[in-house]
Amino acid sequence: MHGAAQTIRDTFTALRRSSKARHKDIAEQLRISEGELIAAHAGAATNDPNAILCATRLRSDWPDIVASLEPLGEVMALTRNASCVHEKTGVYRNVSHQKHIGLVLGGEIDLRVFYQQWVHGFGVIEQTDQGVQRSLQFFDAQGTAIHKVFLKPRSIVEAYTGLLARFADSNQTAGIQTQSLVARSAELPDTAIDVAGFHQAWDSLRDTHDFFGLLKRFGVTRTQALRLAEPKFVQQVDADDCQSLLQAAAADGVSIMVFVGNPGMIQVHSGPIRKVAAMGPWVNVLDPGFNLHLREDHIASAWVVKKPTVDGLVTSLELFDAQGDTIAMFFGERKPGKSELCVWRALIENIQQEWRQCIA
Repeated sequence: MHGAAQTIRDTFTALRRSSKARHKDIAEQLRISEGELIAAHAGAATNDPNAILCATRLRSDWPDIVASLEPLGEVMALTRNASCVHEKTGVYRNVSHQKHIGLVLGGEIDLRVFYQQWVHGFGVIEQTDQGVQRSLQFFDAQGTAIHKVFLKPRSIVEAYTGLLARFADSNQTAGIQTQSLVARSAELPDTAIDVAGFHQAWDSLRDTHDFFGLLKRFGVTRTQALRLAEPKFVQQVDADDCQSLLQAAAADGVSIMVFVGNPGMIQVHSGPIRKVAAMGPWVNVLDPGFNLHLREDHIASAWVVKKPTVDGLVTSLELFDAQGDTIAMFFGERKPGKSELCVWRALIENIQQEWRQCIA
């Protein structure tokens, strides 16, 4: 493994210095996962003048590691999937977990954590043109990134160093073993679904968190559920309605919630957004403390979805890729016990009205 790891390190160093290529893009060029790219730098000598990155393998004490992040102070949390990146600056406060499910409810940092997907973790120190960049990076069994924590100028470096010393694995050999992605189960044919029962169950929802259980109960995928739902609860809209919605929310100062996730993490932004900018295929929110980068060209379907709750209907815009995986979900900001914001509902109704006019 040493020879292969050295080749990965050398190629990484050359590409970062010459083109500033992202870690993910370098890994794809090498035909390895991003986790394998980082793992190749485990055990690298920190005093090697040619090494621009070194990694410390962490023990798999994931809930304890996350619970130990608060002393680092202000950091940037990053969660992404293949089509969207969600970056949020804040402090990891109010951390808890029960079995394999974790929560971080620190205000700015708002996470739902699924630790059963976490397999590899590293402390990463990289020399960049802007100085030393320190981070914690976590990956699944395939080596796909689940979550990253980047230190900011006001972060406590000593706390980061202490965390690495506390949770460093005894094995610092370069490399990891990755697993092939398990093929997803085939979607059941629509004719096999109890559509009448499904409609009744949707109509009886009283909490948005019960929606996942409804999908499991009737054996439907999320996009299949939207196709089969009653029209009063769903409407398919155009992919570019996402950008229009974000622009309108920014212009009107509407507080929204932005959910982006992968199998191991969901990260949430709550509050108003200010600067929305399109750059090529990317739709971006570029605000102090919150950045969103979304590939609009990856949106295969977009849906306005309404779910009954004890507080009334809750409305979302949900985006999906060609495989039916969720790219992002947008809600009006609300708390349990409070009705949905009327200004949010008005924004949603506006894009629905525009869509109806376009197909008329």
